[in-house]
Amino acid sequence: MTFSWLNDKTVFMTRTATITRKTKETDITLRLDLDGTGKTNISTGIGFFDHMLEQLGKHSLIDLDITVNGDLHIDAHHSVEDTGIALGQALKEALGDKTGITRYGHAYLPMDEVLSRVALDFSGRPYLVFKAKFTLDRIGEDMETELFREFFQAVASAGGITLHAENLYGENNHHIAESLFKALAKALRMAVTKDARAGDQLPSTKGVL
Repeated sequence: MTFSWLNDKTVFMTRTATITRKTKETDITLRLDLDGTGKTNISTGIGFFDHMLEQLGKHSLIDLDITVNGDLHIDAHHSVEDTGIALGQALKEALGDKTGITRYGHAYLPMDEVLSRVALDFSGRPYLVFKAKFTLDRIGEDMETELFREFFQAVASAGGITLHAENLYGENNHHIAESLFKALAKALRMAVTKDARAGDQLPSTKGVL
């Protein structure tokens, strides 16, 4: 979170973050703006994953700029998981002390024959419940379906988010994955939105999140 000046008397907060994560397995730069318009610039080297992250930005109205150079000669695991870690860190940083946010978000997302549900809480207590069954080992050339859970786990852990994601029914693997990412997007949009009635109050009786 950064501060910008309109003039000598007006200061407003921009809810943005830039995360750089470099390991022996991945080199990631991720920028986001919680108050954007859903613009995305995504390059992970994994076509279907790029598509999912584009959906995430578009439907959350969070601007996302993500560049990933990972060890894809091994597999996509490190790239997907580390992107989730960077995204979780960026969400946490951009929210700052979380004053005035809605905090909770939820969404039901239909996509043709599929229906998925995501509910989340920026509680500071990371926890994941993920219920989705895929009948294919991978979607596209490089995206293993078991990595969807790893991504959601990484976002929840790094972001301090209690996250419940479930595919309620449906058959098409592409639709199942996409509905989960879109539901996550809509839930994020709700949770990070500033609550006009709350003002600068923290949405917790504990006094800290």
